[in-house]
Amino acid sequence: MRAGPPLFIGQIMTVFEVARPAPAGEHGMDRHDPYAAALARCIALLQRVSDIDGDRAPRLGNADLSWTYCPEHDWVASFRIGTLWLAYQETGRDYFRGRARARDAYYDRLLVTTDWHDHDLGFLFSLSCVADYRLTGREAARQRALGGARLLASRFVDNGGYLLAWDEKIAFDNNEKGEAWARFVKGRMIADTMQNLALLYWAAEQEGDPRLAEIATRHAQTAAQYLVRPDGSSFHTFAFDPRTGAPVGGATHQGYADASCWSRGQAWLIHGFAQTYALSGEAFSLEAARKVCARFEQLMGDDMVPVWDFDAPREDNMPVDSSAGAIAAAGYLLLASLVEGDERRRWHTMGLRLLDGLLQRCDLTDNPQAHGFLDEGAANVPKGRVRSMLPYGDYYLMEALMRAAGHHRFFW
Repeated sequence: MRAGPPLFIGQIMTVFEVARPAPAGEHGMDRHDPYAAALARCIALLQRVSDIDGDRAPRLGNADLSWTYCPEHDWVASFRIGTLWLAYQETGRDYFRGRARARDAYYDRLLVTTDWHDHDLGFLFSLSCVADYRLTGREAARQRALGGARLLASRFVDNGGYLLAWDEKIAFDNNEKGEAWARFVKGRMIADTMQNLALLYWAAEQEGDPRLAEIATRHAQTAAQYLVRPDGSSFHTFAFDPRTGAPVGGATHQGYADASCWSRGQAWLIHGFAQTYALSGEAFSLEAARKVCARFEQLMGDDMVPVWDFDAPREDNMPVDSSAGAIAAAGYLLLASLVEGDERRRWHTMGLRLLDGLLQRCDLTDNPQAHGFLDEGAANVPKGRVRSMLPYGDYYLMEALMRAAGHHRFFW
């Protein structure tokens, strides 16, 4: 894959123009290439199980390798749809397009249901509606995605320069509410949001509104300053005084401790800063991407799949997180495509190393009982949600495999 210069806001159309899917077999998947062969298995698995899913969105894997599906709304609702659009992009098969559109009505409801709105709107609309528009030119999908982008932009807190993660009034995790949660969410940003910024850059180009891109860039700047620690590790979340915008401090939401480095949070930042650099050309994003990549590489040691939190006590049978490995693999390969020389080789090698680890330890794509691609995902270790399939792990595995095969167009 040829590296090129970063794309600036005025050039975004070269990334976000409608990209027609390749005819089946155009990319010539070489079954002797382990990454191409794994990609072929992912596509075959999707063909096998998507009619079982119907219009339901996978949420968490069960012990029998089937899915528990999302309730009425969940932040993970678009990841299986994203894999279907990747399969359509790779094969051109109408089947995958039809299955990806099975939940269109959900996105209409999402736009008008305020209790469902939080920082994850980019995940939800980029992997569904933006993907549909980019691959097919469908205007209804474009309008839905633009609506989602406006909602995401409305979460921007100018007094602090960040997108607010959650609202105090919104129920969290099976409608648990309380004063402690309300206090926690006040003035808080979260590492995951870096993966949602591309929706704003896309909408800025589509609507000719630079304010949307400015919001995305300001949030990324704040994340680089406050989520990324001096040693390159990261906080999962960071809070600001809602009245003054003054920084309060970092804390975890799903990691081992406030001062620890939760591996999936670090992976969100790896992919997110590389992505923001690709879309904005801002030097601070490249430097932040390099910093979090170098620290993740160091913290991995000799492991092939990242443990769930790099600072948790090392114990026998300690949970790993295949989703963190998949997100980071895709992020390393993206960053490699944006730089040159030895640095490009370093990040590309690391991305493939993570892919190798996933394929050697966690791959389920040749298991006829499995409805997902990867085992050993750690959804939420403090709540006991470990060692399961995760739809976001599946999506990023497929993206990483396609990046390894030379793809450069995605829905971000």
